[in-house]
Amino acid sequence: MPLSLPPIVGLQPVSFFHTSMSANLHPMLNVAIKAARAAGAIINRAALDVESVRVSTKQVNDFVTDIDQKAEAVIIETLLTAYPTHGILAEESGSEHGAQGSDFVWIIDPLDGTTNFIHGFPVYCVSIALAVNGKVEQAVVYDPTRNDIFCATKGRGAYMNDRRIRVSKRTRLQECLISTGFPYRPGDKLKQHLSMLGEIISQTAGVRRPGAAALDLAYVAAGFSDGFFESGLQPWDVAAGSLLVTEAGGLVGNYTGESEFLYEKECVAANPRIYGQMVTTLAKYSKFEAAPKPKKTSVGRAVVDAEAGQQDTAADHAVEDAFVAAKPTLTAKPRRIKAAQAAAPDAPF
Repeated sequence: MPLSLPPIVGLQPVSFFHTSMSANLHPMLNVAIKAARAAGAIINRAALDVESVRVSTKQVNDFVTDIDQKAEAVIIETLLTAYPTHGILAEESGSEHGAQGSDFVWIIDPLDGTTNFIHGFPVYCVSIALAVNGKVEQAVVYDPTRNDIFCATKGRGAYMNDRRIRVSKRTRLQECLISTGFPYRPGDKLKQHLSMLGEIISQTAGVRRPGAAALDLAYVAAGFSDGFFESGLQPWDVAAGSLLVTEAGGLVGNYTGESEFLYEKECVAANPRIYGQMVTTLAKYSKFEAAPKPKKTSVGRAVVDAEAGQQDTAADHAVEDAFVAAKPTLTAKPRRIKAAQAAAPDAPF
């Protein structure tokens, strides 16, 4: 009689996707998946004894752990070993690592949903995107608790493990399940968000707040939810998820419906029919709704502050300055993503 062994807690089975499809993926996407899995292994091991994780505070209600830092380090090491001439824009280390001024920039959130993680709430993920000349071309969102890989290459569709995914087909907002994130930092516009939330709740079948924006966007791409909106997000929160959504047939933009949203700290995503209905509700809450669009010559906080009509935090300024250092080729219309000038060739699926 064959020996039957109990499952080992914390270890996940190797997916069919990992073993059979990896040879068909773009080489850069394969490296990103390898990096995401390495980070996920660190996260899963730490989740077995989350009470021993060292936690520090970046600002009120904004936490970082030693696991964020370890996961980020292994991601950066994996990516730069394969592509030493590429740049890095990461949540914890900014543009400290990688080549400065590269047309290829990896945008990394090593642990999206840190607050969930430190409470043992199993909704968090690893997010890795590659921007080529400012345009996101490769994307991976890895959910280590469920061993789910969401990935996409520009023009090649979006996948969850070994399955092609598409956004939902619902056409009426009142039938939709929408996800969001709540403001949690000092200075965030809580009252405005509650007003938006009240309108969306009254127009939909339900609203959820899972707590990991990258995974929220992956779920929109997979059709698990019908739409998503949130304010105050950084590029590493949304870069990978945004490509998943568009490659799955959806739309992503700011609250006014403009597709150049990555650095505007407003994000709405949904299938095309629901996207339009959500924008109709959310547009009046956009900081860009009534503001004229002046010509912009650099990614500078003076431009951002003038359009937003308010002062950003010092941390936000640091993010914008870090991206300038890492990606000086974004000059005209700074927060808009230009078409790739020299995108890497894709391998067929």
